[in-house]
Amino acid sequence: MQQIEFRYDTQLLIDGHDLDEDEINDYITENFKGDSLLAVGDEDLIKIHFHTNEPWLVLEYCATLGEIYDIVVEDMDRQSRGLKG
Repeated sequence: MQQIEFRYDTQLLIDGHDLDEDEINDYITENFKGDSLLAVGDEDLIKIHFHTNEPWLVLEYCATLGEIYDIVVEDMDRQSRGLKG
């Protein structure tokens, strides 16, 4: 069975002011290990999707930018073994 390098599929929304998707994308890329990053939206709402082994660090960072909600952290390793994530 293939080992998953980044185990947690982390998704959330950030509700804030003057948000910059490019700055958020760059910060996450430079400061957290992971892949499949998407940071899309506008200055008031950004959706984040990121595969990482340390989702709590991403959540902690995003919480400094605004209110975070609709948080989903799925264990892709469990899913690949046919278990509920």
